Amino acid sequence: MAHLDNSVAIVGAGDYIGTAIAKKFASEGYLVVAGRRNGDKLEPLVAEIEAAGGRISARSLDAREPEDVTAFLAEADALAPLALTIFNVGANVNFPILETTDRVFRKVWEMACFAGFVTGRESARLMLEHGEGKIFFTGATAGRRGGNGYAAFAAAKFGLRAVAESMARELWPRHIHVAHLIIDAGVDTEWVRERIRQAGGPDNPPGLMPPEAIADAYWQLFQQPETAWTFEQEIRPYGETW
Repeated sequence: MAHLDNSVAIVGAGDYIGTAIAKKFASEGYLVVAGRRNGDKLEPLVAEIEAAGGRISARSLDAREPEDVTAFLAEADALAPLALTIFNVGANVNFPILETTDRVFRKVWEMACFAGFVTGRESARLMLEHGEGKIFFTGATAGRRGGNGYAAFAAAKFGLRAVAESMARELWPRHIHVAHLIIDAGVDTEWVRERIRQAGGPDNPPGLMPPEAIADAYWQLFQQPETAWTFEQEIRPYGETW
């Protein structure tokens, strides 16, 4: 188990899931290193964590660019030895197949699959030097089954799961815990709520998953001893059909 002088890197520290993860690990005493596109949007998160006595370093990050990912993770490891990397890039889009352009398909794959591969590879490179570490990937329902209008997103998430499973089989024997968390539910974000409203649903839809619940799931995975690691965990609200 890592010590509190380690860092936790979040690739894709967005407004909801990424923010909740950052707050959770900062509250437990870890140095959080957060990256996202348009890094200025991380300023409120930095202010909140620091006001609560936590530690955080944040900057802009384009996870599609290998050099940027490599530099970001190296910076995190230089601040404090890297104990955990969470790949949390989204890229959830819905287009009918005839409206799914080459550019859309390629961009979604780059964001949700290729970027995950690069993040995992570069994290492993650092962690193998330490002799231990953990790499977690955020999956989705689309990684379990393709849905109407989700060819691009499902292809990327299926691919991300394959990357994670291959890495787990290779790295577990070398004391690197690789795990894949399937979020099989709508997450309670303003974007999801707006899509529900546009579809004629209620303003306060039931059954959405709080981002804090996802952060708690990651914290539980992080605490597992290497004698009882989980590779894949599916989480969903009690009322979700599956």
